[in-house]
Amino acid sequence: MNTVDNTEPRIKDISVTNALITAHLMDGRTISVPLAWSWRLLDATPEQRAKYELIGDGQDVHWPDIDEDISAEGMLTGSPARPPKQPV
Repeated sequence: MNTVDNTEPRIKDISVTNALITAHLMDGRTISVPLAWSWRLLDATPEQRAKYELIGDGQDVHWPDIDEDISAEGMLTGSPARPPKQPV
């Protein structure tokens, strides 16, 4: 039998406050990044922030109402979402 050890960080649960995005990982760690890292979550209502889906066995989180995706890896490596370019 061949088993693959999944070493990627996986999210068990996530919460969004007016200041932070906090992910509780399967391995017991908790990581937080500033809410400003996601301009979509920053502009979302509390109801939209609370409605999310875990994707890929917890590697990513998707908020369907605002079409936002955040990965555990991105939170750990410091990869904030980039806002769209504004017309000049």
